[in-house]
Formats: sequence, structure tokens, C-alpha cells
Amino acid sequence: MLPYPSVDPVAFSLGPVKVHWYGLMYLVGFAAGWWLLRLRARRPGSGWQPQQIDDLLFYAALGVILGGRIGYVLFYNFSAFLAEPLMLIRLWEGGMSFHGGLLGVLVALGWYARREGRRWFAVVDFLAPVVPIGLGAGRIGNFINAELWGKVTDVPWAMVFPGAGPLPRHPSQLYEFLLEGVALFIILWLFSRKPRPLGAISGVFALCYGLFRFLVEFVREPDAHLGYLAFGWVTMGQVLSLPLMAVGLFLLWYAYVATASENKRRAS
Repeated sequence: MLPYPSVDPVAFSLGPVKVHWYGLMYLVGFAAGWWLLRLRARRPGSGWQPQQIDDLLFYAALGVILGGRIGYVLFYNFSAFLAEPLMLIRLWEGGMSFHGGLLGVLVALGWYARREGRRWFAVVDFLAPVVPIGLGAGRIGNFINAELWGKVTDVPWAMVFPGAGPLPRHPSQLYEFLLEGVALFIILWLFSRKPRPLGAISGVFALCYGLFRFLVEFVREPDAHLGYLAFGWVTMGQVLSLPLMAVGLFLLWYAYVATASENKRRAS
């Protein structure tokens, strides 16, 4: 068993204002994403200028924060919101939904694409490879907050989390950091280094994230107020990940099969 490296969730204070590590992790994710997007913009034929990245990231950040928090309330904690509506704005306490954040980003990028006269999927494909940086940073924030821990286990790297009882558990936040953050970033960054059909990069993102999240849910403790939704093992995270995987498969099929068939038909 490994000791849990207890870290004060408050990184530092500025008078009465407390700056939490969870919020700083989002800042790290946005800053790293901004830098990487500028690198992508400098690639020959990218169609992007480095100065356009600032506006793009603003829209994406708006979608992440609003969509992530609203999605968490709707999908995971609606009863708490009804009892105390102000919990919606207490982001420093944690509680962000990836699936809600994804929907928020897609809506925000649609707004951005329309304003800039760009194709929506072209914008999504451009942004997708840097998203795992933010996801990984968010999971580190979950780990520091000692939240979203895993199931009880006897694996050598198990940890006893504050507030989770005396038994060692899977550090599922770190599993998600490695899969959703590190592995997904490597996959998408390498895949996007060559020109791809429209929607293909978004398809790989949706498929891989959905698969990684679905698998980690087997060792992650479900939210106490939700529990398992069916069969004693199906979680809300898995339910929300299934359509994401389906969308990913459809986008890859459309990008490589349907589009090729359509181009061949037109050529003939």
C-alpha cells in the first residue's frame, strides 16, 4: 500500500481569497493548451494564425466551465442543486462533468466557427489534440482534493483516502490522468501530425476517451447518491460514455468510408 500524499487543497491565500489547487489545475490546462495550439497553428497548411488561438481558447474555456459545472449538476447532483442553488458557482469545491464540459465546448465552438466563417468540424479537429492536457490536469486536481476515489482493493499501489474510510482503494484519479491525459494526448498528437479527413481526429478523441472512461469506471467508486444504475456495476459515467464511443465510431466511418465512397461516386 502507498501512503496518500496529503496536500492542502488551498495552494495559497491572498488575504481573504483562497486559491485552490483544483482551480490552478484548470489554469495549467488552459495555459498548456494555448501553447500547444500555437504550435499546431505554426504547422504548414494549418489554416490558422497564432493570434487566432486566443479567441478560440476563450470560447473553449467558457464552454468547459459552464458546460462542465451545469453538466455535473444535471447528471450527478441535481438534488443538491435544488436544495442549495448557490452550489452551482462553488467551483473550488470540485464537481465538474466531462460530458457536460464536452457539450459546452461543442456549443461554444459552434458559436466561434459561425463567427469566423469556419467549418465546425475543422475547429473541433484542430482543438481536440490538446484537450487531454486539461483532462489530465483536472484529474490531478481531483487527486489533490481526495475525491472521485476508486473501489476498495489490495493492489500494492492502493491508498487510503481522507474521507473514504480506513480501507485502501484504487487511486482511480491517477488511472484517469494516465489514460485520459497522457495516453490520449499521445494518441491524438501523433494522429494529428498528418492531414486527416474532416471529423477523423474528433472521432478518435470521442472513441478513445469513451473507451478509457468506460474501463476506469469498473474500478472507480460510483457517486454515493447515485450508486450503480443497473446490474450492480453500470455507472452513470459508463452510460454517458457509450454514446460517445458510438459517435466516435460513426465519425471515423464517415471520414474514411462514407466520404471516400461519395468522392468515388462523384469522380465516376
